[in-house]
Amino acid sequence: MGDAGGSPAGAVRVAVIGLGSMGGGMAAALRRAGLEVRGYDLSEAAAARFAASGGTVAPSPAAAVRDARIVISVVVNAAQTEALLFGEGGVAESMSEGAVFVSSATMDPDVARRLADRLEAARRLYLDAPMSGGPVRAAEGQLTMMASGSPAAFAAARPALDAVAGTVYELGDAAGPGSAFKMINQLLAGVHIAAACEAVAFAARQGLDLGKVYEVISASAGSSWMFQNRVPHILAGDYAPASAVEIFVKDLGIVQDMARARRFPVPIAAAALQMFLATAGAGMGGDDDASVARLYARIGGATLPGEAVEPGKPNPR
Repeated sequence: MGDAGGSPAGAVRVAVIGLGSMGGGMAAALRRAGLEVRGYDLSEAAAARFAASGGTVAPSPAAAVRDARIVISVVVNAAQTEALLFGEGGVAESMSEGAVFVSSATMDPDVARRLADRLEAARRLYLDAPMSGGPVRAAEGQLTMMASGSPAAFAAARPALDAVAGTVYELGDAAGPGSAFKMINQLLAGVHIAAACEAVAFAARQGLDLGKVYEVISASAGSSWMFQNRVPHILAGDYAPASAVEIFVKDLGIVQDMARARRFPVPIAAAALQMFLATAGAGMGGDDDASVARLYARIGGATLPGEAVEPGKPNPR
């Protein structure tokens, strides 16, 4: 499966492990920037999409990273990152000495430090570089990267960072701070989504015009980026997962674990986590995280666009 787009002779070789909505977009942005990209994904469908776009798909992670100067890991969590690096068939041994592993998974910063120490002991570089921005910005090469690592790791990863990110925040000279910044972002993002869903479902219970609610609040002090991004999903009754409920079950769970270990109270984040857990428990874990509004509506007897009125409950409209 060749690279139909073609890469210039001597182009920097990049491996992308994880070709889903984020990794696939990043791989496309890397190719547009003239880098030589090899991808791998356990999902045959994701790999096939990348191949259909002209990308080169490797048969294994080890094959993908061989001779690559940069390895970008776009897996789900710390456990998958550790397995990718050091599990059976892990890529740490297949990476060239001096190559850089760019870790984009959301994880506890203590775990990021441990993984970095282990990889760097083997004379490979580790860049702690979680991201924000979603699939559209990934495909546009306009992600925000919250990165930390050694100067050598930043220098090695620079061609890829320039291709996939609109903004790169350099947050420290060792792994850990990048992941810590991402967890602060996820705390706020999860709380803002839950709050937006609560507000919209409450508005629906009062029979308000939800389109007008969106218009008014978007222009008012109660708005947030998440309100403006997620409420249109509710208005359209479209819960195809741009970002699934289970992502915030995971990420706010990490926040809780970090806070408990540090004896720091995070009660608002804890309440938001319970709403994501309840939404997942109600069978919507794989749906868009705006589905928290559906749970509120079902509990409170409200009706949202595209949602049927539950038997025995009056339509508040």
